[in-house]
Amino acid sequence: MRTFFPSESCKETQLNALNPQSWLQVERGKLSKLSLHPSSSSSSSIESFIKVPEPQILPFFKPVDYVEVLAQIHEELESCPPQERSNLCLLQFQVFRGLGEVKLMRRSLRAAWQKASTVHEKLVFGAWLKYEKQGEDLIADLLGTCVKCAQEFGPIDVASQLPLNLNVNSHECVSMNGNQVSRNVSFRIGDEKIVCDRQKISSLSAPFNAMLNGCFTESLCEDIDMSENNISPSGMRAVKEFSMTGSLSEVPPNLLLEILFFANKFCCERLKDACDRKLTSLVCSREDAVELMEYALEENTPILAAACLQIFLRELPDCLNDDRVVEIFINANRQQRSIMVGPASFSLYCLLSEVAMNLDPRSGKTACFLEKLIEFAETDRQRLLGLHQLGCVRLMRKEYDEAEHLFEAALNAGHIYSVAGLARVGYIKGHKLWAYEKLSSVISTVTPLGWMHQERSLYCEGDKRKEDLEKATELDPTLTYPYMYRAASSMRKQNATDALKEINRVLGFKLALECLELRFCFFLALENYQSALCDVQAILTLSPDYRMFEGRVVASQLRTLVHEHVDNWTTADCWMQLYERWSSVDDIGSLSVIYQMLESDAAKGILYFRQSLLLLRLNCAEAAMRSLQLARQHASSEHERLVYEGWILYDTGHCEEGLQKAEESIKIKRSFEAFFLKAYALADSSQDPSCSSTVVSLLEDALKCPSDRLRKGQALNNLGSVYVDCGKLDLAANCYINALNIRHTRAHQGLARVHFLRNDKSAAYDEMTKLIEKARNNASAYEKRSEYCDRDFTKADLEMVTQLDPLRVYPYRYRAAVLMDSHKENEAIAELSRAISFKADVHLLHLRAAFHEHVGNVLGALRDCRAALSVDPNHQEMLELHSRVYSHEP
Repeated sequence: MRTFFPSESCKETQLNALNPQSWLQVERGKLSKLSLHPSSSSSSSIESFIKVPEPQILPFFKPVDYVEVLAQIHEELESCPPQERSNLCLLQFQVFRGLGEVKLMRRSLRAAWQKASTVHEKLVFGAWLKYEKQGEDLIADLLGTCVKCAQEFGPIDVASQLPLNLNVNSHECVSMNGNQVSRNVSFRIGDEKIVCDRQKISSLSAPFNAMLNGCFTESLCEDIDMSENNISPSGMRAVKEFSMTGSLSEVPPNLLLEILFFANKFCCERLKDACDRKLTSLVCSREDAVELMEYALEENTPILAAACLQIFLRELPDCLNDDRVVEIFINANRQQRSIMVGPASFSLYCLLSEVAMNLDPRSGKTACFLEKLIEFAETDRQRLLGLHQLGCVRLMRKEYDEAEHLFEAALNAGHIYSVAGLARVGYIKGHKLWAYEKLSSVISTVTPLGWMHQERSLYCEGDKRKEDLEKATELDPTLTYPYMYRAASSMRKQNATDALKEINRVLGFKLALECLELRFCFFLALENYQSALCDVQAILTLSPDYRMFEGRVVASQLRTLVHEHVDNWTTADCWMQLYERWSSVDDIGSLSVIYQMLESDAAKGILYFRQSLLLLRLNCAEAAMRSLQLARQHASSEHERLVYEGWILYDTGHCEEGLQKAEESIKIKRSFEAFFLKAYALADSSQDPSCSSTVVSLLEDALKCPSDRLRKGQALNNLGSVYVDCGKLDLAANCYINALNIRHTRAHQGLARVHFLRNDKSAAYDEMTKLIEKARNNASAYEKRSEYCDRDFTKADLEMVTQLDPLRVYPYRYRAAVLMDSHKENEAIAELSRAISFKADVHLLHLRAAFHEHVGNVLGALRDCRAALSVDPNHQEMLELHSRVYSHEP
């Protein structure tokens, strides 16, 4: 979810207590000092200044055992009817969203789109993918310049996708016995007569057949008055033409609705279908769609309704700011909904609910869409998702009784996470002990998870709260609230060292905005304005519109005020600072320096490009792409722009197109970045080992072109890696040494690898130790050093890796393998389970599946195989293991 869901229960007390305006309004040089010397006044100042919002109740599907759910989904996908597959992929999407796995979420949505069995599902999931890819229109444009069509989720020709209704048949003509009637019949409308072929008109519908050939008076008439049937002479002539040709090709648009009403009145299904299809060509804008949807629902024309729906969905989120569109979605009854979206009602309202929550989770339309979502749920899992989401919205709207009812219903339906919402409502109503006991009951009856202890910590004090928060971090180290709470508690006790150490723990592996904001507050309290400036500039790099102090103050305003209390840096100062931070692998510090440099008149393209590299290293892909697009926008030349376009394409998985852009740039001008991009893309896209010599040549060409030492160090490092892969260790060592001479600190890792390949394990260990000592972020360095030492030291290094970055999976796998070798099977499986509980990783699941197979737990192995294939359906080793285990299933 893109929206920030503030905690309701903490909002009243905290917003009133916090008053950043007293600091914002001070004059330059007269900033109020928040002394940390023990005193009641200083303590209260810090107390009001440093606030940690309570954790949010997230509107996500969060099963207690997501592995079991993913395995069930995979099993059902293998055996269910085709029409059920897209909804199963949607459920898979919801599981991955609860885990925060953005890439896996998108892949599940794509699978839902691919497996859609109706055009309505295609419309919904295609629009959803388009919505998720907002801001990526540039990529489609760039692919177009590479002669590659990227309109994968483009508009659908609805009329061609929906088949002719099977009820649309010609009617056999039945003549009355003994009656001789004229071949022609005239329909009189006002003063005009339209002469038609009696049998052709009869074939339009059963009513016409009965009228003209049955026992009605009209069957004996040659002149029939049609003046009272709301059809004009022009419309009747078009009907006549259709009866002769079966086509409405020459009918002007203004007659189509008139003919549609006529067709409906006389049950002319073929004529109605032709009108329905013809009308879709008139749906060109939202205005058209709003007007024509009304007719489509009244006259039961599903093709026109689908065309209008497509317009609405392709304009998300903007169309949900149009009350007319919202009313159509909210007021449609069951029959109208069936006309509009066929069997895809749940999928549609799932999408509308998400978009509405992102726009304004407290709005009435969000609540209405979620009510519809519950109404249209077809399974218990769909229903509990809707109940929980609506409970979150009611909680935010302070509709506590309704929220309590919804959370309880979701909990009873099997969504254990809803107990957090139920407890929070109970706490707000003054039942703190009840909330604590409710969480305790859950913890004692299911396998406990980190969020359970985190939530229970809110309803106790002292050592109990501390124990719960420690347990929460142990079970799920990715939860930010426990670190923030412990850090803030230390700061209130005037223990700044422990406070910073605690908040730095989480920032070392998770660049969370709320954690950066809290550290910013710490630095302000310590009057360390240079560090405070660093953090607020990093925040603005990640989110330019970010608001601090619970949304009350724009971060850019705070940045301006803090900046007045630090020394100004010249351009030379900035470059020195950037080199210093880059060489010490201080990525947050480097981000801050680049932000500051962008305020100068320096060439912005290359700075935004540097920014994107840092953001990628920090796993901030969305912000990195935004920086790359800014680099392209500020490129100072055509050849530079082509390079940035190449990186945009490369980073979004279009390697060959990125390579093409590099070649176009080189044709204009030989530059470091163009050669570097070409080498990078070629090495990644080619499976031919012989391409190594080409990559070497390209990197050597890059190094001959002008550039700064930061980028040349990276090129030397990459060149060294290629030489190592080719077995040219002396050349590789020279590259790494040259890179280190210009302070490219990461080259220690490459040089260590050279030492190791020369059978000098001790030198490799020492080299990695140098990197650990120099690098600010060194979890990867500890992990790599663990390969160059004895088992006891390896274990210590990998324990350090887990402390520094619990998201790195190799340490868990290594420790589990060691335990398995020691015949400690249960402990080995437990080690993997510890990480799997908070990280959906195919390698962890694969190894646990293999362990389960080894100990004879076929069902456990099969479950892990299926869950792993939900994470990566094309993992070859996983497919082989699954096939082997499946053959042994009892």
